[in-house]
Amino acid sequence: MQNESVAGKKPAQAASKSIAKRKEFITKTAMRAARTRAREFAVQGLYQHLVGQQSIDEIDEFTRNLQGFSKADSVHFDALFRGCIESSQAYDAMIEPHLDRPWAEISPIEHVIMWMGAYEFQHCLDVPWRVIINEYIEQAKAFGGTDGFKYINGILNKLAPQLRAMEVAADAAAAKELSS
Repeated sequence: MQNESVAGKKPAQAASKSIAKRKEFITKTAMRAARTRAREFAVQGLYQHLVGQQSIDEIDEFTRNLQGFSKADSVHFDALFRGCIESSQAYDAMIEPHLDRPWAEISPIEHVIMWMGAYEFQHCLDVPWRVIINEYIEQAKAFGGTDGFKYINGILNKLAPQLRAMEVAADAAAAKELSS
């Protein structure tokens, strides 16, 4: 009789699978961390663009030279930074109906965070809509005003059904099914 684990696998196979799963988890965690860093740098770069009116290339070069940028997902940074700037007017028009005040009264940090959330809803379909909202709540807590994260949460929760209708509806249906 072979020495097998309870799951019916040989101990070496079970250990190998466990190691593979751990490596996969570490890789995904590192990727998430790199994307989170990219978001942090994009917030800073977009803020500079919105407030300082510097050129995109100057901001990009400055940001890439900041400490810690080498650990960020530079592809995600590029997509967020350049994508938000290129579509800023469209994002303003998309977000504005959900605002309870004029843009002039919105913090520049919260302004760019809303752009970024809208961008990711549209272009980062591999990231679940709830994760996007959570990521930008955290960015607002780190960079925004005291209660800015609450405002970001409210606006992004209004944009999600507009930009991720099927995904939001599927989540609502699943939640309804669980509660019944």
